[in-house]
Amino acid sequence: MAVGSKVWSLRSFLCSKQPQLLHPDKNNNSNGSINHNHNHHSHMCWRSSVAKPTSWSMVCGFMLFGLGLISLLTGHMASHVEWYSQRFVHRTLHSAQDGSERAPIDIWESQYSRYYYGCKERGRNFAPAVSERKSNGYLLIATSGGLNQQRTGITDAVVVARILNATLVVPELDHHSFWKDDSDFNNIFDINWFITYLAKDITIVKRVPDKVMRSMDKPPYTMRVPRKSEPEYYHDQVLPILLRRRVLQLTKFDFRLANDLDDELQRLRCRVNYHALRYTKPIRQFGQKLVMRMRKMANRFIAVHLRFEPDMLAFSGCYFGGGEKERQELGEIRKRWTTLPDLSPDGERKRGKCPLTPHEVGLMLRALGFANDTYLYVASGEIYGGDETMQPLKDLFPNIYTKEMLAGEELKPFLPFSSRLAAIDYIVCDESNVFVTNNNGNMAKILAGRRRYMGHKRTIRPNAKRLSTLFMERHQMDWDTFAEKVKASQRGFMGEPDEMRPGRGEFNEYPSICICEKPYIDQALSEDVFRPPKLAAENLTVKEDSSLDEENEDSIRLPKQSVGRARRW
Repeated sequence: MAVGSKVWSLRSFLCSKQPQLLHPDKNNNSNGSINHNHNHHSHMCWRSSVAKPTSWSMVCGFMLFGLGLISLLTGHMASHVEWYSQRFVHRTLHSAQDGSERAPIDIWESQYSRYYYGCKERGRNFAPAVSERKSNGYLLIATSGGLNQQRTGITDAVVVARILNATLVVPELDHHSFWKDDSDFNNIFDINWFITYLAKDITIVKRVPDKVMRSMDKPPYTMRVPRKSEPEYYHDQVLPILLRRRVLQLTKFDFRLANDLDDELQRLRCRVNYHALRYTKPIRQFGQKLVMRMRKMANRFIAVHLRFEPDMLAFSGCYFGGGEKERQELGEIRKRWTTLPDLSPDGERKRGKCPLTPHEVGLMLRALGFANDTYLYVASGEIYGGDETMQPLKDLFPNIYTKEMLAGEELKPFLPFSSRLAAIDYIVCDESNVFVTNNNGNMAKILAGRRRYMGHKRTIRPNAKRLSTLFMERHQMDWDTFAEKVKASQRGFMGEPDEMRPGRGEFNEYPSICICEKPYIDQALSEDVFRPPKLAAENLTVKEDSSLDEENEDSIRLPKQSVGRARRW
């Protein structure tokens, strides 16, 4: 009886405890088999209560089954725990808000960038370029604005030529804008590389053949398309004119194509912007020379793109603390634009529409954790207020350099050409370890997109809407509190891969279709303890061969299909 009682007690214990062992993982089984087994075993235990006592072999079998299940569950969970523990240990930027715990971020580089790569390959069904002889005509493009605005126009011009099945004539750069730079395309970009690299996408010529020009009864037809026009507009409104006139010029071509396009056209944008538009050899060599001089002084450095020119500040309608003198000076400049509405400086700042001052940029960087001895390369035009405006930033980061300081007399040949100077800044900013901007202008967006495409290099975009409040209240809190709040505000604005999602912002800044996850079979990933668990199950594709070589969004997370994956078309 004593043995029988013990067996019965043990059997009762197993029956009462078994559901507790199965319950934690029952939602993880997609086919519901665990839940089914649970019901089955409960039924067996109920029958046992009215039948004869169970033998020792059956009890041992239940015990072995339970131990095996526990081992399976704990082993599965341990693999996830190990990964997350490594993730928390190796990052250094702590961010906690409202008492919630969040993973810290490495301020110098994204440790998850290794799981993604830029993918711009043509799909399997992507038709070859139409020859010049068989094309629908010649497309002339007159770009507009500064260098980076023109870069956007050139990129879209290639896509429009593809949409129209037209032969593209090398675009004409803007010589009449505020920058007044008379550089031509071949003075800034490697024109032969541009034509050759895109030969499989469209046909590009340097000029309309004389024979075609002589055969025309009228000069080329000129028109300006609406901003952000859809491909259908080009088919319905532009193509008939091109077919009728044979040569068509589109003027002031900046942001004249829709942001959201077919995936293949978006990848064409990436091929143009990140590969075909290569600077001339003299510009590339000079830019790399400045990068090497920065690297000789420090292994890693920050590039800060400061837009703080008087006209830019006047256009923003913001106030930057300069008193009545500033209000009068910027007010006079603002009168140049007769169509600008009256704006509330306080309202614009609360909406996050005001560029950060140099001092605010310095405060943000120090709060994020960058040390006083960090080297900064500052890319800027004329700073409103001059040295007085820059001094607070220099006090926070004494090691500040510009292209003028690094190059000296060597810069003289470039000085008359603002676009070439901007190209040099572009190269140094692109090669920096960390890129920071105080604005949301064209260069900031294009560089942010390029740095994502080239490996998610750390790119810090100020969350101006939240930071503006912190800057106004910083004297009411100690430094540690201020720093923690800055870190919390900047989450989602540090250039991490999980900030990418289709439809967010402009494609130039968030080229999501052109960012693919690396395949799980990659040897480097298979040995990496930081591998995200989802990659093991979802990413089984192989990279194809390449051709040539504003709202608060601080808690965005990447949906399953947010990042474009390598696939065949």
